Amino acid sequence: MRLALVLTLATSLAACATVRDSRVNPFNWFGGAESQPTTVSAVELVADGRVPVDQVTRMELKQMPGGAILSVAGLPPTQGWWNAELIALDPDEVPVDGVLTYRFVVDKPNRLTRQSTPQSRELTAGRFLSDQTLAGVSRVVVVAARNSMTSSR
Repeated sequence: MRLALVLTLATSLAACATVRDSRVNPFNWFGGAESQPTTVSAVELVADGRVPVDQVTRMELKQMPGGAILSVAGLPPTQGWWNAELIALDPDEVPVDGVLTYRFVVDKPNRLTRQSTPQSRELTAGRFLSDQTLAGVSRVVVVAARNSMTSSR
């Protein structure tokens, strides 16, 4: 009896590692982000006077109850850029062929500013994506002027 209990417990615990690493586990839905050069011109992305940030440097998609938080960091060419936001290419946030795409836009500084260090120029933006928004999504893409970052399931 004791041996059967030990074997059952050992088998159950061994299965945990399989579930932990499988795609069934919602915490594994999105992997690390990958950077790619972008082919979208800055002119196409201008919407409300803001322009795309020069480059996306970091992207993270963290699972939360009810959805996920998309968090990105980017570098403008100089200091003083502000009003960073992630704007969905589709206003209804409907994925196209399983891809949900956002523009990382910022406002220009009011005057000429210094370049300084990358750390002093870094901007961040975030957005909550509900489970309904993520339904049918296999990739999330964030587009900047010079590159884009992708996170896939």
